[in-house]
Amino acid sequence: MAIGERIRFLRNLKGMTQKWLGMAVGFDEKTADIRMAQYESGTRTPKENLTNDLAKVLEVSPAALNVPNIDSYVGLMHTLFALEDIYGVKIEETDGDVCLRVDTSKGNSAANLHKMLFAWLETAKKFYDGNITKEEYDEWRYHYPEFDTTQKWVKVPSQQISDIFTEAKKSSKSK
Repeated sequence: MAIGERIRFLRNLKGMTQKWLGMAVGFDEKTADIRMAQYESGTRTPKENLTNDLAKVLEVSPAALNVPNIDSYVGLMHTLFALEDIYGVKIEETDGDVCLRVDTSKGNSAANLHKMLFAWLETAKKFYDGNITKEEYDEWRYHYPEFDTTQKWVKVPSQQISDIFTEAKKSSKSK
């Protein structure tokens, strides 16, 4: 799905008009709807700063707007081929179904993708089981990775720093 289609999809999801969205990102009232129609139709492509502004108004991550070109089945297939090359995604058959699997032996990129897919799976299961709403699920997806609570994307202090803090804590207790 091209960026214009993503803008239209998310705008409609939020119940916004082209004119309202265009004015919200700073276009003149007279041309706001025309400009947004040009972006949504693919006649124009927004620059990075406009993409960031659109994402802010649409309340999504800029990455949710910049997806690969999957407008055709051929484009989608080449995207999947690239995932195979870069991230070790493999196509397999399981019980008569076509499945995609990440081969984690293909290195750090594959291992990281595998972790991210499991985070998605965990959140999707919460939605499917009724533990979160569709709105919460969409919020997670459209703000990924900011709202991902399943991953440990924080820096862990080195053992040496940890030992210093532990020793300092022990010293303060003994006083």
